This record gives sequence, structure tokens and C-alpha cells, in this order.
Amino acid sequence: MAILFPVNGIHPQMGNNCFIAPNATIVGDVTMGDDCSVWFNAVVRGDVNSIRIGNRVNIQDGAVIHCTFEKTKTIIGNKVSIGHNAIVHGCVIEENVLIGMGAIVMDNAHIGSNSIIAAGAVVLENTVVEPGSIYAGVPAKKVKNISQELINGEINRIADNYLKYSSWFKEM
Repeated sequence: MAILFPVNGIHPQMGNNCFIAPNATIVGDVTMGDDCSVWFNAVVRGDVNSIRIGNRVNIQDGAVIHCTFEKTKTIIGNKVSIGHNAIVHGCVIEENVLIGMGAIVMDNAHIGSNSIIAAGAVVLENTVVEPGSIYAGVPAKKVKNISQELINGEINRIADNYLKYSSWFKEM
């Protein structure tokens, strides 16, 4: 069964139709919207500050969502996919975003809507990612504007697939 713990009397809050894997961990001041999924070995730690997660967000296997004590909250918009083993820490991610596998997004970064952070990229503190762009590298830099084809073929496809995948586990 998933680990869901309160911290200082604040319990995680889940929306409707969410899938939480049996070994996922969600603690403290976490509010999650509808149709979300938190996959195997993922950690969402709202112990030192708040985490707000929109609707249709998938947090894939091994990902870590955290924030910084008394400094940075984490805010994740609707229809965001956070790839396997990514770290999202004390930042804002707007709607329709793909955070690639193993990417790191650091404190006070702001990821604009309809963007992709490439696998393995490191988005440094205070970086502002333009809406509709792809950032890659260490440190992450803009490599190009995103096409409607990539929005449909990657961002929307992955978000839709994870909603489907989570339905396979509803019988657990």
C-alpha cells in the first residue's frame, strides 16, 4: 500500500480518479487534482513547503517532487508528465509540459506552457523557460521552438497514455 503520511497535521489530498502505486510515497502539504498518477518508487514530499499539482499529471517511476523550507513551493499545472527519475524542486511548471527522464528542475525555475525539458537536462535555479520551447543540456538552454506536431505527438500523447496506463491498475 502507498505511503501517505501527514506532516505537522497536514495530510496529502488527492483528487478523483487518481492512481497511487503501492510503493509511492506522498507526505505532508500535497494537493493533487483529478486523474493524476504517482508511479512506482516516486516520492512527493510536501514536508518543508507546499506542493500543488493540477489535473492529469503523471509522476513517473522514481521521480522526486520536493521544495525548500520557507523559500520555494512547487506548483505543477494541468497535463504535465514528469519522466522517470526526474527531480522537480521548488519550481513552477505551467500546463502541457513534458519533463524528460532524469531531468532536474531546480528552485525558482519557471517552465512555460507547451514546453519540453529534454531527458537528462538540468534547469538551473531562476531559469525561465519560454512557453512553447525545448530546453536541453547541462545547464539547460533553449534548443528550438516546439512545433504543434511535438505538442500533439509527445506532450499530449504521453499524458493521454499515462491516464490509460493508470486505468489498468484500478483493480488493485
